[in-house]
Amino acid sequence: MCEDELIPPQADMTEKQWLRAGSDAAAGGPPMRTTGRVPQFVNRRTLLGGAVAGAALAVLPTGAQPPASAATRAGGAAGAFPFPEHPNGKGEFAILVTGDAGTGDEAQYAVAAAARDVCRAEQIGLAVGLGDNIYENGPESDHDSEFQDKFEKPNAGIDVPWLMVLGNHDCSGLIPGSGGDPSRGDREVSYAATSRRWHMPSRYYSVPLPAAEPLVEFFAIDTIPWSSYVAQLDPHYRWDGPYMREQRSWLDGALGASRARWKVVLSHHPYLNNGKHGSAGSYDGFEIGNYTSGIHLKEMYEEVVLGRADLILSGHDHTLQLLEPTARTGGTRQVVCGASAKTEDGKAHFGHPSAWQDFAAHGFMVLKVSRAGLTIDAYTVDVATRKATLAHRTQQRKPVAAGAKAPAHA
Repeated sequence: MCEDELIPPQADMTEKQWLRAGSDAAAGGPPMRTTGRVPQFVNRRTLLGGAVAGAALAVLPTGAQPPASAATRAGGAAGAFPFPEHPNGKGEFAILVTGDAGTGDEAQYAVAAAARDVCRAEQIGLAVGLGDNIYENGPESDHDSEFQDKFEKPNAGIDVPWLMVLGNHDCSGLIPGSGGDPSRGDREVSYAATSRRWHMPSRYYSVPLPAAEPLVEFFAIDTIPWSSYVAQLDPHYRWDGPYMREQRSWLDGALGASRARWKVVLSHHPYLNNGKHGSAGSYDGFEIGNYTSGIHLKEMYEEVVLGRADLILSGHDHTLQLLEPTARTGGTRQVVCGASAKTEDGKAHFGHPSAWQDFAAHGFMVLKVSRAGLTIDAYTVDVATRKATLAHRTQQRKPVAAGAKAPAHA
């Protein structure tokens, strides 16, 4: 573990405000909290100002069942599409990234059709669904016809494993999209046993590629009980209940144990976000309480993920954003890809540094992974013509985590 790193005391501070707050702390102002890690490019003398180390993480209780790992490819259906175990003809693992797609309407079909063409050209071997897989309330059972109407049929022809993440609409309670009934997510886990595409062996899980000597590892997490619009009534799913403690402990251990050169966290709710939902800690303008604001998810990202994962891929906001890795994020890049069926109001609401962003277009992204680096291609889609346009490409050449090693054969 690296040394201390400052984190922003407020979720939607600009980068300049964050750095200014660090200077104030160093000059004798109120102490700032820390995550316990820092990227190599951060000047500790400039930033730390005497901050103390982060608190220790909870330990997985005795007898708790760990989530499935892709090393065993657990939870898949007979005849499930195989995971890629070798780079494609271009020497890369190419991954389709979608989010907030499960409407079953024309826009979803159009984005999927455009993505299908790109998948063939880019030799896609894996896909990701970043939550809100079944609008508006989630499935009513593990054999609900909505799985066909809002996932299988639109994505026909994209015949690869899909790493699926739970969204707030997948876990609706009495209010659609509230995230008030996390137990509904178990229906999506169960569905994986009958689908050739849908991969969700547990509510949170990891997938290393290749399985034996991983070049990249994906960590799919469940952010819903940390960020629901209503308080959780079931003690098991409280923000500080056993389920969230176990998940946090698992993620911390899994990131630390991973042998992959590149590490990617898959989640529904983003850490930072320039769209109207805002960032963790002040989602939708809320800054108090244990749920709607996402304050405890913010703490988890800062204390467990930042400076250890190369990417956080999230949905929730129906936009396309490639935010810049900064001292604030410990070098971790936040990507928001939630425009695969819905769009937003066309304008930025916050000013986090970005490489590129679009707040009006439908679209998807393609992540390409090789030993030499990560490449993210952002595509916008014209729904009327079902055609994709490459809007931006960004690249990363060096892993965030110090000392990462690539597989010998990659």
